[in-house]
Amino acid sequence: MDTDIRNHYEALIEDRITEFFYMVRDRMSDEEIQRLDEAFRFARMAHGDQKRKTGEPYILHPIAVARILAVELEIGLNPIIAAFLHDVVEDTSYTIEDVRERFGDDVAFLVGAVTKQKKDQYETSKQVDNFKQMLDSVHYDIRAMLLKLADRLHNMRTLSSMRPDKQMKIAGETDYFYAPLANRLGLHKIKTELENLSFRFRCPREFAALDEALRRERIEREKYINVFMDNITRLIASRGLKVRTQLRYRAPYKVWRKMHTSGCDFQHIDDKYYVRIVYGDVPGMSEKEVCLKIYSILTDVYKERPHSVNNYIDSPKENGYQSFHLKLLGDKGFWEEIHISSERMVRKSQFGCIAERSEGSIVKWIEKFKSVLQDVACHGKEVEYMEGVTMSFYNDDIMVYTPKGMYVVLPKNATALDFAFEIHTNIGKHAQYAKINGRLCSVKTVLQRGDCVEIGTNENIEPHPDWIDHVVTYKAKRLLRTMLNRQRKISYIRCPNCRPLPGDEVIGFKDRFDKITLHRRDCRSAIRQASHDGDAIVAVNFEEDCEFLYPACISIFAIDRYHLLIDLIDCITNKLKLSMISLTSKCEDEIVNCVIEFNVHSSRELHEVIGHIAAIKGVDEVKQKFVGR
Repeated sequence: MDTDIRNHYEALIEDRITEFFYMVRDRMSDEEIQRLDEAFRFARMAHGDQKRKTGEPYILHPIAVARILAVELEIGLNPIIAAFLHDVVEDTSYTIEDVRERFGDDVAFLVGAVTKQKKDQYETSKQVDNFKQMLDSVHYDIRAMLLKLADRLHNMRTLSSMRPDKQMKIAGETDYFYAPLANRLGLHKIKTELENLSFRFRCPREFAALDEALRRERIEREKYINVFMDNITRLIASRGLKVRTQLRYRAPYKVWRKMHTSGCDFQHIDDKYYVRIVYGDVPGMSEKEVCLKIYSILTDVYKERPHSVNNYIDSPKENGYQSFHLKLLGDKGFWEEIHISSERMVRKSQFGCIAERSEGSIVKWIEKFKSVLQDVACHGKEVEYMEGVTMSFYNDDIMVYTPKGMYVVLPKNATALDFAFEIHTNIGKHAQYAKINGRLCSVKTVLQRGDCVEIGTNENIEPHPDWIDHVVTYKAKRLLRTMLNRQRKISYIRCPNCRPLPGDEVIGFKDRFDKITLHRRDCRSAIRQASHDGDAIVAVNFEEDCEFLYPACISIFAIDRYHLLIDLIDCITNKLKLSMISLTSKCEDEIVNCVIEFNVHSSRELHEVIGHIAAIKGVDEVKQKFVGR
């Protein structure tokens, strides 16, 4: 290497590590500073002359990762030490035992958790196995995840040095896995940066266009918004409260996603920015009381948009986010989005699950994560590992309620069926209807934040095959797949005209794909096919199965009288305990023609139904009805 370049890089390393120690010195003891210095020197020695894709010395990357953990996340000592060492085992000749000997078991665990394991054969793929390894580390604590997020964040910040195909791979992983993970951990700032870096490298032209459009809009509205914010600050101050206001423009990725969700172009979407009102502690008042006082002050002067309030103080998001959202009509006729937050809430939005700086503050989250990971691992054959994880943790969430006021957190776009399975497996299995805010609805109805949901059940109801397409939670999908797989698979295709039942005299015809279509022996379609394709005929044993039902249809002719339909329905549903699908009735000249479709197990059961109905007063004729006959 050229001497001038070497000297330049040596000076750059010295500048970066000096800046790092300057930033952490106020919150670290002399002993901790010494341990950090030892970790840096060991990492620098181990990586030697290794280079990054940019051509820079590799040691600049561990320094940057350590800085993210120490300064941007303000995390404790051992994860920062591990940040300096996180690539030593993977990229140098040193082993995890070397790390353990020099820096202890805890640092060795953290380094091991983020070191990619080299295998001759991966269970699913190298990427998925690496994800699984990192997620498994949460069985001990969450610091390994934070270390991996810091590593990914710096890699994304320097991704421009990679080839386009590598950029797409790393950006895709980030968008699918790491950004949602940061969101679920409550690390809003890191989540936003990861999303936008991913968007920038996946769709550079779209990113650049939106970034420029947002820049132009900021310039156009700057004067008006500053006046609006000044007016708010003075208004609140006049009522004895001191606040600060911040203008927060949403990043290009968020705007792009909103455009695609709403189907609108840039000019016609709302909420490109919001105004945050931040308040401190007020003696004698709780955070909520201060927030509601600010809300009252604002709505005394500005018109509030109906139904715009979202109270995340009483009902925090599952990642811990709290604030009070509403929209006010500004002086220029725009609905302005307002977030009212305490200083503590703002800090928690930045630092997420580690904001409280106590192990107890994240125990609940970790325990839920661990239980779901164990569940996913146990049922890996039914649902792919990553699908289970992303469905469980990587969605924006909503909070809904039972009639008794118990809250249930579900992913956005969850349905009443998801709610039912979350409450109890049997409630989901036998869900017949939902009452959402007192209104009767299908169990497939998508829920909204704040809905009060009641599930009606029926022991005769079993999961329908299409239910799997109307749930989004991992738990509901796994349980439904298990239940549906246990239902007996139909070995045959039933003729849609004669619709044979177990116990009928039947015959089968095999097509060139080895699929067998089942017919009654008196079916005209079967007779016709037998006459010119006799070699396709196969013998079939179509036996009754007590766990499987088939739709059957009967036609009834009767003399009209009071209570006739009630007697027919009572006979099928109450006396015979069969599930009715549909009923149509027509009365002409005092003669009733009624067609009823219901489920039976066999032709024997169908004839039993026909016999019972024939005995009803006024019924003259009952016969099986065939489509197309």
